Amino acid sequence: MRVIGGVARGRHLKAPRGMRTRPMADKIREALFSMLASLQIRPRRVLDLYAGSGAIGIEALSRGAQWVDFVDMSSAACTVIRQNLENTGFRDRAAVHCMPVRSFLARVREPYDCVIMDPPYADPTILETMALLARSAAVQPGTVLILGHSPRLLLPPFHAGWRQLRDRCHGDSCVAIYQLEASEDSEAVET
Repeated sequence: MRVIGGVARGRHLKAPRGMRTRPMADKIREALFSMLASLQIRPRRVLDLYAGSGAIGIEALSRGAQWVDFVDMSSAACTVIRQNLENTGFRDRAAVHCMPVRSFLARVREPYDCVIMDPPYADPTILETMALLARSAAVQPGTVLILGHSPRLLLPPFHAGWRQLRDRCHGDSCVAIYQLEASEDSEAVET
C-alpha cells in the first residue's frame, strides 16, 4: 500500500496486522480522488472516521488538505496511523484520536469540509452513524461525506440530510460520495 498522488506520492504505508482492518486498496483510493476532482471537491479540513491505516486521510494531506483528524478505537491502528504520518512527513498537520467514533462526534466543536467514513463492511449501523454525523457539530451544509461500503449494501440516494453525488463499485469495494444539504430550519433562519 502506498500514497497514490501529491507531494508524498510513492511513500509506502503500513497497515495494522490482522483481518479487523481492511485498508482501501490503492486503485480504489485513486478512483475516489478522481471522482472528487470531477466534482471539483478539494478537501481542506478532513475528519477520517474508522481510520484504520489512515491511508485515505494521508492521501488527502498529500493532495493539499491542510488538516486531518484521524479517529479509530483500535490502539494498534492508532499506532500505525502515527507511524504513517511520521513516514510521510504529515505529523504536524494531523491528530490521532484513539476512541470510538460516537465519543469523538460528541466532543467535536468545529465543522469539517470533508468526512471520510470507511467502517467495517459488516457494520449494521452505517445509516445510523450517517444520521448521527449529520446532527453533530462536525458538519455543516456543504460538508462532503466519503463512505466506503460493501457492494451488498444498497445506500439510499438521500438519507438524514445527506444527498448522494456518486456511488461507484470496483470489485468488492464501493465508494459513495454524499453532500450535506441545508435543513429547512437553517434556510428559514438565513432569510
